[in-house]
Amino acid sequence: MIPWVLIDTATIPGAPGKLRLMQRGAEFSIRLDDNELMSSRLSGSEQALATLTCERLANVSRARVLIGGLGMGFTLRAAQSILGADAEIIVAELLPAVVAWARGPMTQVYGASLNDARVDIRETDVGALIRQGVAQYDAILLDVDNGPDGLTRQGNDALYTSSGLRAAHKALRPGGVLAVWSSGPDATFTKRLRNAAFLVTENSVRANGKRGGARHVIWIATRPAR
Repeated sequence: MIPWVLIDTATIPGAPGKLRLMQRGAEFSIRLDDNELMSSRLSGSEQALATLTCERLANVSRARVLIGGLGMGFTLRAAQSILGADAEIIVAELLPAVVAWARGPMTQVYGASLNDARVDIRETDVGALIRQGVAQYDAILLDVDNGPDGLTRQGNDALYTSSGLRAAHKALRPGGVLAVWSSGPDATFTKRLRNAAFLVTENSVRANGKRGGARHVIWIATRPAR
C-alpha cells in the first residue's frame, strides 16, 4: 500500500493543533492532527451543498454567491457548473495555506476552477463578510468547521448562533438562500434557523453521493421574498 506523506502544515488562528495536508498517490487529505476533516475521495455532500442551492437560483440574473470555506473546492466547482456566465462567486477562506495548497500541490484536484473570471477568492473570515453585507447575496453557502457542532475553531461557532443567523438573513436579498453543511442532524439548530425568520428544509445526503458513505445534513434556509 502506498504510504501517506506529509506535504505541509498550517496553524489555525484561535485553535490548538496543526492542520496537515497529506498525500497518498493521487489522493489528498486535510487533517487536524490525526482527525480527517476532508478528503479528495469524498465529495458528494459538498457538491450537494452547491447543487441544492444553485438550482434555486436558475431564474436569478447576475447571481451573487458567497461560499464559506474553500476546502477541496468541491462546492465551488459544483456551483460553477450550474451558475450562469454573469454570476459572481466569492469564496472566503480564513487560512492562506489552504489557498496556497489549492494553487500548488493540489492543482490536479482544482483544475482551472480558481482561474474562472467569476471567482473571487478572499483570504478572510466568512463571518466578517456576512456581517458587512445588507441584501448583498443571493445565496450564502457554509461548509465551515464541521457545521454547527464545530471541531477546530471556537470563533466559527458565531456563524451558527442566533445573532449569526440574523446577520446572514440580513445579508441575503429577499428570496435568498442560506445553505449549511453539517456532519449530522441538529434539531436545535433547525429551530434556531426558523426563529431567525427562515423557511427551512433539512436534507440528508451521502458523503460520497450515489456511491453511499456517511449521512450528512444540508439545511436550505430561505429568506422569504416578502
